[in-house]
Amino acid sequence: MEFTVNKIELVKELSLSQGVVEKKTTIPVLSNVLIEAREQEVTLTATDLELSVRSVCPAVVKRPGATTLPARKLLDYVRLLPDADLHLKVSETHAASITCGRSRTRIAGMSRENFPELPRMPAPVAQVPAPMLVNIISKTVFAISTEGSRYTLNGALLILKPDSIIMVSTDGHRLAYVEAPHSFEGISGQMRALVAKKAMTEIQRLAMEAGPNATVALASDENQLFFQFGARLLITRKLTGQFPDYDRVLPRENDRIVTLIRTELEAAIQRVSQFADERSHAVRVALSPGELKLTCSGSESGESEETLPVESVAAEVQIGFNAQYLLDFLRAVSTENVQLELKDEQSAGQLRPSGETDYQYRYVVMPMRI
Repeated sequence: MEFTVNKIELVKELSLSQGVVEKKTTIPVLSNVLIEAREQEVTLTATDLELSVRSVCPAVVKRPGATTLPARKLLDYVRLLPDADLHLKVSETHAASITCGRSRTRIAGMSRENFPELPRMPAPVAQVPAPMLVNIISKTVFAISTEGSRYTLNGALLILKPDSIIMVSTDGHRLAYVEAPHSFEGISGQMRALVAKKAMTEIQRLAMEAGPNATVALASDENQLFFQFGARLLITRKLTGQFPDYDRVLPRENDRIVTLIRTELEAAIQRVSQFADERSHAVRVALSPGELKLTCSGSESGESEETLPVESVAAEVQIGFNAQYLLDFLRAVSTENVQLELKDEQSAGQLRPSGETDYQYRYVVMPMRI
């Protein structure tokens, strides 16, 4: 195999593999990127068996072929080369000789025979605007559980309906629900799949790189989801198991509703939470006529209190929340105002953006004992 490729283009595509390749693995070839040269392009593929990314780089191919090279080492080296054309030649022992300007390097590789074959993408069932994917992932990815024992909570539930796309995530202590209206002509009924957190992060990154006017082709088979971003393809294995009945968690009787300026609430929580207990991150929220009081006193270093003006409410309520959970929501929205909706001390609170939005976003947080 022998080809010439632009260094900047190669770095851009190699960078996509870094979030996928296994750093520590019992299967050495999974630390490598598969490089295939044919016609006038080079295809780069990385996988950890659960998540795979394939991208294409234009090239002048002198001799077609394929090999695998260490993904991290290759990127780290190529990134340091001058911005010029790079010549790569692979020997029968799978060692790659790289020439760029006055630089010459040899990198040991492995045969492509050991590299897993990726499934073929079926016909797309929907076209999703790239910014819509970025939006729904940014509002849910942080609420995914990181506990390995709660396998079905280690991803988000993706639902496609004929007229909307929904994403829901929960870690058992909070739940993020977002629904964006959009017409999906290829969907009849519902299409549901559990998407792993690692895959969501990579989908978001590829969607952002695709640009504000791009659409993403979505396909599905029995075990995999396929996301096509132009010449780039992401394949993720669906998580198995039953996602919790999120509809039962969404509050319907939270009648103590106040509207707050998002930036003021975020700043106030940041200040008082400096004095929160380091394990629970608990903040006391006291709602009374005319004010919302935030208090943290779980730290030996002191205590802190903030008061924000609000409109009068029907009855007073005091409730505890994890301050970090509240901040995660406030950083995920961009509206000027947000709504805090409470029922009583034992019931979940709900936050949502206030004002006109092109999506529905509900964020439910379980109360804490203080």
